[in-house]
Amino acid sequence: MWSDAASAYAEAGKLDFEANKIVWLSPSPANNTWAVAIRNDVAEANNLSTFTEFGAWIAGGGEVKLAASAEFVNSPAALPKFQEVYGFTLTPDQLITLSGGDTAATIAAAAQQTNGANAAMVYGTDGGIAPSGLKVLTDDKGVQPVYQPAPIIREEVLAEYPQIEELLKPVFEGLTLEVLQDLNGRVQVGGEAAAAVATDYLTKGGFLS
Repeated sequence: MWSDAASAYAEAGKLDFEANKIVWLSPSPANNTWAVAIRNDVAEANNLSTFTEFGAWIAGGGEVKLAASAEFVNSPAALPKFQEVYGFTLTPDQLITLSGGDTAATIAAAAQQTNGANAAMVYGTDGGIAPSGLKVLTDDKGVQPVYQPAPIIREEVLAEYPQIEELLKPVFEGLTLEVLQDLNGRVQVGGEAAAAVATDYLTKGGFLS
């Protein structure tokens, strides 16, 4: 259930309302879950957009070296699950295993081709992905749980101010994976203040005047 966006959203909203009288409003379409990003030049040269294509490419002898955390490499729910579902296996010499879970380090390794790295463990909305010339592979078989941003509100507040739901809907619908990568990148890589970046997004989207 938790790897299907619609089912996960519906169940989380149901449980939260029953336990806390919290209402879940329209979510963002983005998914900030564990993922793998590859260098754009590798993706373009081998026509790679999805994990199915990635798995077939590796199984066919594609040269990949993945920078990832020890947890991602060893957790049964992470790389081993991707390998099982998508039919590929990475050997120890195809892995650069880092002790921490800092995706800035894995992204930098792939971007700079450290020790031959051309792929990185990431979170879907990491700000360093696009500026580093990487592309997130689509988990087309839904291996990982979905982590969709969504606004929540107390039932009594929504009852008093029902317009909040319609006001927030287009704001969150506009927060696609690519938009969130860009916004996060402006903060994480560009050093802009988060409040200023958020205000800019809302103003350009016509939500603030």
